[in-house]
Amino acid sequence: MRKSSELVSIVTAGALLLTGCGLGDSPPSNVSAGSLAESGNLAGVEVTVGGKEFTEQLILCEITAQALESAGAEVQRTCGMSGTSTVRSALVSGDIDMYWEYTGTGWITHLGKTKPIADPQELYQAVADKDEQQNSISWLDPAPADNTYAVAASREKAEELGVETLSDYAELATSDPAAAGFCGAAEFFGRDDGWPGLQDAYGFELKDAHVSELAAGAIYNSIDKGKPCAFGEVFATDGRIAALDLVVLTDDKDFFTAYNPAVAIRKDALAANPAISDVLAPLADSLTDETLQTLNAEVDVDGATPEKTAKDWLVEEGFVGE
Repeated sequence: MRKSSELVSIVTAGALLLTGCGLGDSPPSNVSAGSLAESGNLAGVEVTVGGKEFTEQLILCEITAQALESAGAEVQRTCGMSGTSTVRSALVSGDIDMYWEYTGTGWITHLGKTKPIADPQELYQAVADKDEQQNSISWLDPAPADNTYAVAASREKAEELGVETLSDYAELATSDPAAAGFCGAAEFFGRDDGWPGLQDAYGFELKDAHVSELAAGAIYNSIDKGKPCAFGEVFATDGRIAALDLVVLTDDKDFFTAYNPAVAIRKDALAANPAISDVLAPLADSLTDETLQTLNAEVDVDGATPEKTAKDWLVEEGFVGE
């Protein structure tokens, strides 16, 4: 059954309040050893795990912290840092030891590459090789999930306007700009793999009067209600897509880069504690699109905290004990 946008909005706001109470102040999770602890012993290891401020990153930060704690590590959290550049700077400077980054972000934003690599595995390998060579940042194995950018609309609006693909949207933006109103977050509007590149790739230009900048979390309810925009930027693994019955437009020109999440870790931290890779490897293998959509929905739709969502999943998978 479809849940109302009002309910999702209220629950999401509550979840953000619960998870936004500060950085680095989360207590240890008190998980016990599970299957991950059999992969490596991290007793005596002290590490700092960081993450960005949106829901998926809050969950991944907690999953990582609890996984490492189950193997004996002492973990300090700085989950919920504001902005990609902030977290990356913290990693490079040594303020944090690791966080989950996305291969597309690594290639375009951190390495400054503009030539796309269509194959996800080739993209990962290129990012991993160059980031280690240039910045002494190692990338652990990526998850199969792909949290790429996407454009979505309510099912009713997409059907009403006859828009199924991004090429359809480009035609609408040209012929009827008011009907093609678009909502996006600040970062999306400023990235070459976001709004500027999307317009170039599909050959359209939507004037500022029909474009609205919103907080990332507010976009889903806005396009569901059609106010102030009918279309908007979403993340492919977000649980609110299904909860609100949104339709993701087909990227028929394969513009959007793959965004497979992987743990980016300082090379010296990994060299000092190579068992970290062994402990975290099973997590990456298990993080599919469906898994992340479900975990994201538990926070954004059902109102669970990232801490509880992470622990419940880890326990369910046998990765950690109660």
